[in-house]
Amino acid sequence: MSEAHLERDGVVLHYEVHGQPSASVPLLLTHGFGSSAAMWDSNVDALAVDRQVITWDVRGHGRTVAATDPHYFTHHACVEDMVAILDACAIPRAAIGGLSLGGYLSLCFHLAHQERVAALLLCDCGPGYRNSAGRDRWNEFAESSAAALERDGASALPTSAEARLGAGDPGALALAARGILVQHDASVIDSLAFINVPTLVLVGEHDTAFRKAADYMVERIPNAELSVIPGAGHAANMDEADAFNESLRGFLAGVV
Repeated sequence: MSEAHLERDGVVLHYEVHGQPSASVPLLLTHGFGSSAAMWDSNVDALAVDRQVITWDVRGHGRTVAATDPHYFTHHACVEDMVAILDACAIPRAAIGGLSLGGYLSLCFHLAHQERVAALLLCDCGPGYRNSAGRDRWNEFAESSAAALERDGASALPTSAEARLGAGDPGALALAARGILVQHDASVIDSLAFINVPTLVLVGEHDTAFRKAADYMVERIPNAELSVIPGAGHAANMDEADAFNESLRGFLAGVV
């Protein structure tokens, strides 16, 4: 594994490259809110056996450093960070995947850069909301999370297994909650029917908050596959790492 930093738009991005370039499609993985690239530590060795795997820290998280200005915390900025990392690794096209917020950002990436996507891996995540009432409730949750981080610090982070793994400064996480965790429109959920790359929707058996979202995405995305990880909760990649790795490797074996 090699660690690297990339500076763009006043932000210093931290990312890690696992494995060596090969004939297999590379994989870019994005972590969930309140976590970092460290959440993939139990997965990268198995996934990088036959392909290059890149993990990174989203703005406001881990070792990525951004100015304390809301201007730096947007979905668009994160998507372009992903593009910049792939470019730095000389990867024109990759399987794009993530867990929770990372899965949503993967859908945002596909919406903006379909030509760079060989496959999608959507883990314990949702596609956003079509109706404004649902979106407003989610955004109220994002705002309350930001306020709690400002008030209580790291103790306000989620209790799921992936959270608090090198998550970063609580003030930066609050900015990320207000700018990246929030949702602004229905563009992502409306894009599901137009996804034409192989897609794996993966969810933990006990992730009750996202099981319906997983079923919804499988229904809407043409030819999507569903993988339910027995015994796992929201952090399926950590709760049952071997089963998670086996599911992803089996799916990626058919991606060209």
